[in-house]
Amino acid sequence: MNKLKERWGIDSNWQIFIILVVFAITGSVSAKLAEPLCNFLGIYQTTSHWAVYWSVRIFLIFPIYQVLLVSFGWIFGQFQFFWAFQKKMLSRLGLAKLFQQ
Repeated sequence: MNKLKERWGIDSNWQIFIILVVFAITGSVSAKLAEPLCNFLGIYQTTSHWAVYWSVRIFLIFPIYQVLLVSFGWIFGQFQFFWAFQKKMLSRLGLAKLFQQ
């Protein structure tokens, strides 16, 4: 646990617990929200080719996850951690210009 606290720059085990809860909730909710969006776009699991359905669904999950991660982080009082995490993750994907001012 100490390694994780040091790596993430946090102080308590409670923060680790909250952060892991936020990651879990965000992943579940973003995956759940992607299905109605696929249906809205007319891409159904039963009628579409599996590769098309899952490619679109995963493509939709990514931006939903980004927004929800910071939102749930704010709700749980960990906005600073998740905002820094978000910037670091997006910069690794080459999208750092989105955050430059």
